[in-house]
Amino acid sequence: MRKANRRLWITAGAAIVLVGAVALAMNAMSSAMVFFYSPAMVAENPPDAGQRVRVGGLVVDGSVERPATGGANFTVTDGAGEIRINYGGSLPDLFREGQGIVAEGAFDAAGLFTADTVLAKHDETYMPAEVAAALKESGMWHENEGDHSGYGGYGDTEDGAGS
Repeated sequence: MRKANRRLWITAGAAIVLVGAVALAMNAMSSAMVFFYSPAMVAENPPDAGQRVRVGGLVVDGSVERPATGGANFTVTDGAGEIRINYGGSLPDLFREGQGIVAEGAFDAAGLFTADTVLAKHDETYMPAEVAAALKESGMWHENEGDHSGYGGYGDTEDGAGS
């Protein structure tokens, strides 16, 4: 085999391995992505059943129910829509009505959202950019309540441990 042919086969083999590695990386990244939806976005265009998403907004006053079996059921809003969330774990210590939260989970075929993670803010001046944008768009944003654009508040997990 001539040197030129061998170099061609090596280059072609390396290109095939590279394309395979890129395809595997893209597949892994797409399955790890979790998109954020506000309640208004869910009302307009609900995600597919079983698709992992994050939803967020303000916990509606009077909406929190704590079943005897544990967990909590509550409603979040952005002023333009509402989402009822079923959560089977223990809520973070900072969770309360009227406060911004982000929940991660999936909708079922009937449109019910079941969360496996609920994150609550650490202080009174933080809100994730996505939730703040959804509240501004719906008119529920109150500018005099502080700067809600910082990073670093949503570290509480379902067991209440902060980051």
